[in-house]
Amino acid sequence: MPRRAYHLIGSLGWVIAILSLLAQEGHPLTGTWAGDWGPTITQRTHLTLVMNWDGKNISGTINPGPDAIPLASVYLDVTNWTVRIEADTKDPSGKAVHIAAEGRLEDLSSYHRRIEGTWHQGTAQGDFRITRD
Repeated sequence: MPRRAYHLIGSLGWVIAILSLLAQEGHPLTGTWAGDWGPTITQRTHLTLVMNWDGKNISGTINPGPDAIPLASVYLDVTNWTVRIEADTKDPSGKAVHIAAEGRLEDLSSYHRRIEGTWHQGTAQGDFRITRD
């Protein structure tokens, strides 16, 4: 086989390897995200979000476990990398509480990308920051 053919096959192999590595990462929101939200630097509530892309929709939960909150909707605007997350939960007395968070996906090229923005939970509001694990 001519030397040029070996070079072409070798280059094609590298391209395939790189593309397969990129494909393994999947949707930019898929994964487990950890961080916190709160109205001040000293008043913070821990957050864990698990999100999954099924090919059409993003689903998931806030704080998985016995008190998990299912995500009602997740919207990603890829033109400016903004994210909107909504969910419904209940306060300790059983009253319905709506959660609405809007943020921007930061450090997109990193596996440990972040989402930072505003968090509204019932009448409380503050900022939030989560990082993909």
